[in-house]
Amino acid sequence: MAAKRNKPGAPPQPDIQSEEQVKSEHPGPTPRRSSRNVKKPSEVDAIPAYKDNPRSAPLRSRGKQKMPGEAENMEGAMTDLRKMEDNLRNAVKRQKLALNDSKVVSKGKTEEADAAFLPRPIKAKPDSLQPSFELRGLGDKKKKPTANGDDDADRGDKAYEDGEPGDREEGGDVPMEDADVNSIKLEGARPPPVNSDYLPLPWKGRLGYACLNTYLRVSNPPVFSSRTCRISSILDHRHPLQDPSQPEHATKNRPDKDQPADVKRGQKYVEALGLANARDVVKMLRWNDKYGIKFMRLSSEMFPFASHEEYGYKLAPFASEVLAEAGRVAAELGHRLTTHPGQFTQLGSPRPEVVRNAIRDLDYHDEMLRLLRLPEQLDKDAVMILHMGGVFGDKAATLDRFRSNYAQLPATVKARLVLENDDVSWTVHDLLPVCEELDIPLVLDFHHHNIMFDKDQIREGTRDIVDLFPRIKATWDRKGITMKMHYSEPCAEAITGRQRRKHRPRVMTLPPCPNDVDLMIEAKDKEQAVFDLMRNFRLPGWDTFNDVVPYEREDDNRPVPKPPKKKKRKTKKADAEDGINGDDDDVDDEPKPKPVVPEDEVGMGGPENRVYWPLGMEEWLRPKKREVKKKKKPDDVEEE
Repeated sequence: MAAKRNKPGAPPQPDIQSEEQVKSEHPGPTPRRSSRNVKKPSEVDAIPAYKDNPRSAPLRSRGKQKMPGEAENMEGAMTDLRKMEDNLRNAVKRQKLALNDSKVVSKGKTEEADAAFLPRPIKAKPDSLQPSFELRGLGDKKKKPTANGDDDADRGDKAYEDGEPGDREEGGDVPMEDADVNSIKLEGARPPPVNSDYLPLPWKGRLGYACLNTYLRVSNPPVFSSRTCRISSILDHRHPLQDPSQPEHATKNRPDKDQPADVKRGQKYVEALGLANARDVVKMLRWNDKYGIKFMRLSSEMFPFASHEEYGYKLAPFASEVLAEAGRVAAELGHRLTTHPGQFTQLGSPRPEVVRNAIRDLDYHDEMLRLLRLPEQLDKDAVMILHMGGVFGDKAATLDRFRSNYAQLPATVKARLVLENDDVSWTVHDLLPVCEELDIPLVLDFHHHNIMFDKDQIREGTRDIVDLFPRIKATWDRKGITMKMHYSEPCAEAITGRQRRKHRPRVMTLPPCPNDVDLMIEAKDKEQAVFDLMRNFRLPGWDTFNDVVPYEREDDNRPVPKPPKKKKRKTKKADAEDGINGDDDDVDDEPKPKPVVPEDEVGMGGPENRVYWPLGMEEWLRPKKREVKKKKKPDDVEEE
């Protein structure tokens, strides 16, 4: 323990000196050439009154003097504090473990599960955010309002590590070092999963991916259907450009906020984003068909803020023609299209404003699918997958609210709505009775089921869930809709339930589903994960694609990089040799221009169909960055 300090008494009175003594002991400042404070002998001797009692010295002087044994006492005090902190931390851990084992915290676990679905308030106002034509969100901590009016856009698209805000099924990322050691041990000791050995071969169904095509996304120009913006961008584009005769530029030609605003002008800006997204759907469909993929989920962000309470809008008539063209191509190719509204679209919420936002969001998705004008069966198969959402402390009450709000939905929305089990609160056994009661199809997500299941009725894994397939299929057959299922796998290093929510970039096998269902592969690498399954199991279309050439593409019109200039030789001997050999240093070897790729063939894989990139090698899709080698210093050469 640190030594106790004596109780402070009355401070000793300093000696009163006359003005002449002060002037004699403290002479005036003398000029110096540097900024360093160098004490003179007279200045050091000027503080004899504080030598006997350091405590009465000024703070500046006290900081420069060390009391006997001060360092040792300080180290002892810090050691004691660390021991106290360790003891306190251990006591808190013991109390947490005792609470987790008791029944007192059952409500707390429910609230924690609900927190995954409840929208969190955004700190900054939307108008204060910087405008961005295209949001990628890689490592970006900022949040943006969602399209359905909730003030949270943390979609689990990490934001958007996979580049797709419309895909809500990517799970959270929980590093191993952030998880509690005891929870890791507890989860790691759970009973091993019991999996089925059945493989759905020969495969007769359709394999699909969600929203984003990784190969087309990095084409030139890029092809994707999730261009979005912030509300601040809509407000900024209500003002005309600084030079309306020129195209918009991020710095040289921006909206002029000094000019009067027009709401219609801002609306045209956001509508243009939606039309660009819808046009690219046609290219994605033809790309999928070329490589044997017949199933795709449309991005919910195709029309930004279309279901927003204040900035929302109807898709007809401005998007009717573009969406009808996408539907015509899908019908021509026999391609199934679906949507997946976000986890904030909840019909069982106790908050009326959340329910209103949810109904508005479902209306938007229904209108988008109706405007595709698909044939009868494809239109039936164009479903909207929905999660039940939070529990809010009482599952029975939440289900009652869902029943009541579901009854108020339009008939067209009811015809498309299907429910999916999640990995937080709602198991297959929770939702299947409701689906059978309300005539709602149930989407079985194998990955979610392995994390969240009824331990009293079923074991982890795919073996036991197979027994429920007849009841699940019956929910689809009653409406004449082709059954679909979801499949993904957790990362290899994941142990806890929260860690296992994150999806592996690619899946290793097929689930024991019927061989004629439509199977959505929810993986980070999107269409590449489907390609892996095709190759591994020789599924239809496995021989239609080949590996990409690293950093080279023959299916776009990217400009050829210029080669570095040759250095001119300085010696006469080198010039003479050049004359003999016929070399000319003044002429650079210009690269041969690539043939122009037609617009319809851009991004389609070239003549050899090179569209597959190996796991972890997405950088091969982009040109190799030029590496500038640093010149070695003379000292480094001597050391070698």
